[in-house]
Amino acid sequence: MADKVKVGIVGCGGIANGKHLPGLHRLKSVDLVAFCDIEEGRAHDAAGKYGAPGARVYTDYQKMLSEGGLDVVHVLTPNDSHAPISIAALESGAHVMCEKPMAKKAADARAMLEAAKKTGKKLSIGYQSRYRADSQYLRRLIQDGGLGDIYMAKAHAIRRRAVPTWGVFLDAEKQGGGPLIDIGTHALDLTLWLMDNYAVKSVTGSVYRKLADRENSANAWGPWDPKEYTVEDSAFAFIQMQNGASIFLESSWALNTLETGEAICTLMGTEGGADFRGGLRINGEKYSKLWETKVDLSAGGVAFYEGASDKPHEIEAALWIDCILNDKQPTVTAEQALVVSEVLEAIYDSAANGGKPVEFGAK
Repeated sequence: MADKVKVGIVGCGGIANGKHLPGLHRLKSVDLVAFCDIEEGRAHDAAGKYGAPGARVYTDYQKMLSEGGLDVVHVLTPNDSHAPISIAALESGAHVMCEKPMAKKAADARAMLEAAKKTGKKLSIGYQSRYRADSQYLRRLIQDGGLGDIYMAKAHAIRRRAVPTWGVFLDAEKQGGGPLIDIGTHALDLTLWLMDNYAVKSVTGSVYRKLADRENSANAWGPWDPKEYTVEDSAFAFIQMQNGASIFLESSWALNTLETGEAICTLMGTEGGADFRGGLRINGEKYSKLWETKVDLSAGGVAFYEGASDKPHEIEAALWIDCILNDKQPTVTAEQALVVSEVLEAIYDSAANGGKPVEFGAK
């Protein structure tokens, strides 16, 4: 492959303009050559701001793929279209970065993974919380044995009142769910990755819709329309791992609580514990005394391949493109992201069956 990667974008909405396009545009090794959106104006706007000279605009992703010339495709559309677009892009010969979650349904996520294996192309999912400075520091600490055997964890994705009222976030058909599949997915991915444990034994879930039908509710982005709010407002789960470790997952867009936190987790191991409450905190025991410390992460940025940055979306973009140019494994593998999707679906399934646990086979 040449030293320039030709990238096409499918979906030119908020996540494209807020995360992917700024991250890719700053890389000298990237040419953004194709932009596709069902609203042609959005594709034109994105091409005008971020596109390489002569960048093409489409409203049909299949036409974009059929014209070829793309090394990489970013799939930044509602959850129900992640799988068909990603599979088509892989089969066209492009590597694929798909925004989280991997897919609306676990079966679709598995089909994406099979397409990547069949075509030999790389597939990664947009879990940018892994690239935060606190996440990276804690990952290194854990790999060095700093927490020992992590046997208990909590994955937190709690908002008090921050229901997204734009786009299709409230549409169960297009998204597959609400806060669990939207922000709970980040907390779960971060927790599993830090634990380096993807062998799930069983999942028990509870899903609630207690506040969604209320008119004129206080909300960060203004009142929601109960008629359009077709997903849950909170969801919770108990996840048992094959090695006996346990994970509690909590997620909400609307919940009567003051204990909030998003895309963070609490880890408890045999040699120490860690959490992200008010910054990264480590605790443990030394010389028969309890100790705790708050890690200072203020010094400098995170060095990577084209300059330095401490912005997770820029680090994500740089490492993803580097793995294409140098034939490396993506930081977020499709196999890992599939487990996240399988657990999310199991939570919904368990809740729909009165809280009956969903059993996973040994892997």
